[in-house]
Amino acid sequence: MAKRSDTYETVVLAVELLRRIPRGKKVTAKELHGQLKDAGLERDLRTIQRQLEMLSEQFDIERDDRSKPYGYRWLEQAKALAVPNLTPQESLLLQLAQEHLKHLLPPRLMKSMDGFFSQAKRNLGMESSARLEREWPGKVRVVATSQPLLPPKIAPGVFETVSEALYGNHWLQLDYKNAGGKRKQVDVMPLGLAQQGPRLYLVCRFRGYDNERSLALHRILAAEMSTLTFDRPKDFDLKRYDDDGRFGFGEGERVRLSFCIERSAGLHLLESPLSTDQTVVEREDGRLEITATVVDSAMLEWWLRGFGGAVCDVLRSKN
Repeated sequence: MAKRSDTYETVVLAVELLRRIPRGKKVTAKELHGQLKDAGLERDLRTIQRQLEMLSEQFDIERDDRSKPYGYRWLEQAKALAVPNLTPQESLLLQLAQEHLKHLLPPRLMKSMDGFFSQAKRNLGMESSARLEREWPGKVRVVATSQPLLPPKIAPGVFETVSEALYGNHWLQLDYKNAGGKRKQVDVMPLGLAQQGPRLYLVCRFRGYDNERSLALHRILAAEMSTLTFDRPKDFDLKRYDDDGRFGFGEGERVRLSFCIERSAGLHLLESPLSTDQTVVEREDGRLEITATVVDSAMLEWWLRGFGGAVCDVLRSKN
């Protein structure tokens, strides 16, 4: 059984290396060692070097041994595995995913995908025949629903440390300054990461407390990951936290909201309702009377105020 297990491990390592060797540029054994480590595959550097020597003899892989460290790459005419054989559609999907996931996955996981992302980019390069797939990113765009803002600056290393601790269920020691300018050192249990417009928020529990708070990453001055781990609370659900309006500065209280709005200002609510139980009555003066069950929050208040004089007769009642 041990021999069979060793053979299996050797095959897994060979396949993972073949998937990560790029075409067009060279990669070193040390770089591949780092990618595999980031992906959770712990192998010593010498083992990887031996595998690369063997693979370069058996496959159309060029080994540049003119100077150390040696560089490896697929030959242009080679029929390689996985990454070089990505279809144009798969390449497009990876390219779009890279942009969307860069703030939602731990940096080491994103880095472990570098070979895939690089190949996808080359597959859609100007020299490729995938013209329609190459044009697609220029045909779609996510647009802002409010005044666009530049993202606030996050202190160097903070995002990397926070996301790693979140990924591995490690406690965090933070040097944090709140919106009022008060600075303090806190130990927190990281539970979730959310992007709201240009800002990133860490959902966490302070040591000794069982309620959740949202901390803006740009207000974290420094972060250090503890060696101590924790069991993720079974009663916490990030989706429910969001549904309760916590990112809108609410406490999860649902209310029955009623207000009147000028038809021109509220027409979009006929197409995109506030809730599944929303009702609309058109008054004799042409205004729309909207009633819906929503989460009461500061964000709701800001939204209503944004209509100015177009909104009147606002009433809230406990649901």
